[in-house]
Amino acid sequence: MFHVVASFGHVKRGQNLPTSPSYSAFQWLAIVEHELLLFAAFWFAIGAIDEFLIDGVWIWIRIKSAAQLPRLVDDHHQELKGIAAVIVPAWHEAAVIGAMVSHCLESWPQKNLRIYVGVYRNDQATLAALTVLTKDPRLRVVLHDRDGPTTKADCLNRLYRALCDDEHRTGRRARSLILHDAEDMVHPAALGLMDSALDHADFVQLPVRPEPQQGSRWIAGHYCDEFAEAHSRDMVVRNWLRAGLPSSGVGCAFSREAIDRILERRGGGDPFAAECLTEDYEAGLLVSETGGNSCFLRVRDRDGHIVATREFFPSTLTAAVRQKTRWLHGIAFQGWERLGWSGHGFDLWMRVRDRRGALVAVVLAAAYALIVISPLVRLGDALGQITPLVADPVIKALLLFNLFSFIWRLTLRFGFTAHEYGVAEGFRAILRFPVGNIISIMAGRRALMAYLRVLSGGKVQWDHTVHLVHPVHLIGRGTARLARQ
Repeated sequence: MFHVVASFGHVKRGQNLPTSPSYSAFQWLAIVEHELLLFAAFWFAIGAIDEFLIDGVWIWIRIKSAAQLPRLVDDHHQELKGIAAVIVPAWHEAAVIGAMVSHCLESWPQKNLRIYVGVYRNDQATLAALTVLTKDPRLRVVLHDRDGPTTKADCLNRLYRALCDDEHRTGRRARSLILHDAEDMVHPAALGLMDSALDHADFVQLPVRPEPQQGSRWIAGHYCDEFAEAHSRDMVVRNWLRAGLPSSGVGCAFSREAIDRILERRGGGDPFAAECLTEDYEAGLLVSETGGNSCFLRVRDRDGHIVATREFFPSTLTAAVRQKTRWLHGIAFQGWERLGWSGHGFDLWMRVRDRRGALVAVVLAAAYALIVISPLVRLGDALGQITPLVADPVIKALLLFNLFSFIWRLTLRFGFTAHEYGVAEGFRAILRFPVGNIISIMAGRRALMAYLRVLSGGKVQWDHTVHLVHPVHLIGRGTARLARQ
């Protein structure tokens, strides 16, 4: 893998080169290959050590818990201990919002449920889709007084103010604030489960389960792989370590006391940062920063189905890159700027992991560049333009370590995906691994450019993902299925 310019013989790293060399194209490629390999090998090794530490904690948790998830003994349809306000921001969601709301109202029969859906005044199609559902007194359609799109957080804040207005009018204060998106399919037991968990927690997060899409096995499918691992391992480890838990923005509940503390932290006003692209992520961490307790609940219902929020993720490359650009921009760049590096120990470790996305994109880009450059360097070697350099033992060790780490990661990726979606999807997860990497590289570049535009005075705007089909339609026909955990 290592090559140097033939005219300099066996040049060692750190040795001075002639001051005025005349390099051929092959010689330049050899130098670039050498430096990229050193860079990528070092950072891949650092990342591998980080992942091995998470793996070790997860394995220890599994051993202690005898590899069994808690199982519900009933449907958790008991009446809630207080008002649960579900807030759903909607912009151009006419295709899915009706199915989402009607499914929520049917799956959650509790009288103390309140669903607030935010609709922009210039989005008549979404408003029309909700009109037929307004006979249920538990639904409140809130018309935003601004043209959309603004930001998702701005719409959430409008819904929060509508909730406060209702509280002042009725004299009843909500017990919890629950976040959901217009494309979500809720689990019937989720509402009661979150309500019960708030007895001992200020923030509760349920798993998210992307639904497989037959028409997008590779783009949409890679979300299945990533969430299967993140919500079976990463979030479980964070919860066990009692580190701050980020909100996924769906299937999560905040106690009213937690919202009050966030408001106090912000100096009053609104609970969600309207200028932030990942307001949900930030709000989840603020619960921990303001002294609250967070809980990640991974349980099964009576039939063995995982209690999770199901949804369809982007199925095209453009949409996937756009969505991950928003995540990287909000978490890696805005998160660093807005939340800093406060905290210590496990919290600090998790923040480093959260914000590594931009660096990962750069390292992956270097690795994929090597795939192109290395064959050209070998061609130069065959033509006698360059002479191979004996690799340093440390570099050899790094490469072997990274190879082992890569095989281990693929094995775990197969295991997590196969456990959730079946063996066939597990094998696809191995083949999809490069797909996620390429999307991350593309999103990393776009996120950096977007952040620089904001720093130069640009406006943050809701980069909305278009949703055309709600999961409840396809699950009812058997195209998607509830997987047994």
